[in-house]
Amino acid sequence: MQGRWSTQDAKQRLSELLRAAQDEPQLVTKHGEEVAVVMDIGQYQRLAGIEVEVDLKQALADQERLAGEAAAVFDEIVAER
Repeated sequence: MQGRWSTQDAKQRLSELLRAAQDEPQLVTKHGEEVAVVMDIGQYQRLAGIEVEVDLKQALADQERLAGEAAAVFDEIVAER
């Protein structure tokens, strides 16, 4: 579930917002209107088409996290059968 932060909350809880943005994009609102998105820098670079050097350690960590998420999805499918 994507986070939604008022500008006031975003200012007061910036560290928490940045941690949450590592997992998924976070919306920032002003007077109830969406005005910004805070997201992981790697995700931003992919969206913007910015080429970066591959950090092998980070790539392996991401692969492990994604494999765990895929396993959870497969477990849900099996459980529904």
